[in-house]
Amino acid sequence: MAGSMDPLELMRIGPVIPVIVIDDIEQAVPLARALVAGGVRVLEVTLRTHVALDAIRAIAKDVPDAIVGVGTISRAEHFDQAIQAGARFGVSPGLTRELIEAAHASRLPLLPGVMTPSDVISARNAGFVALKLFPAQQAGGIGMLKALSGPFPDVTFCPTGGVTPESARFVPRAAERRLRRGSWLTPPAMIKAADWQGITALALEASKLRAHGG
Repeated sequence: MAGSMDPLELMRIGPVIPVIVIDDIEQAVPLARALVAGGVRVLEVTLRTHVALDAIRAIAKDVPDAIVGVGTISRAEHFDQAIQAGARFGVSPGLTRELIEAAHASRLPLLPGVMTPSDVISARNAGFVALKLFPAQQAGGIGMLKALSGPFPDVTFCPTGGVTPESARFVPRAAERRLRRGSWLTPPAMIKAADWQGITALALEASKLRAHGG
């Protein structure tokens, strides 16, 4: 699809993808602008609220420097909904045959979730080489990420779930491309207070991860 972004391309653009939950559509564009101003251009808006698709649509239209994708894809119909809203990539918490078929049919680039070596093998056999380790903390954290990187050198892992600004700095470099996803860039209290300057400051700090070996 035109304008879509392969997960490996996303990893070259930025070291961190913020996991965004939008409750108020009026917050979508200013939040996206604040993140982009801090150097964080790749944004994942999760399908956890009733305004998520509208938020993606607004960001895609009004924040041209943002690369907006859709998170929490768990049903086949989510792919078409995401594309119609202007999403350029998708992220799922897991991977099923239904999601594999829908992803290939829609051609929306997908970063699927895995938790075990068997999950990784299944996802790789389906053609996915960029995978989300989720939930990372519960799966074993950095130790699990290191363990998986050994037998799967051709796979790039993106940890999410319990990743903090501190732990993100120590994500192992099993490959040159490395991506972290985190909600610490978009604290609910700061969004509710419309503290866009504060969020830009957080984004600037996250952008430094590249300089720290990300």
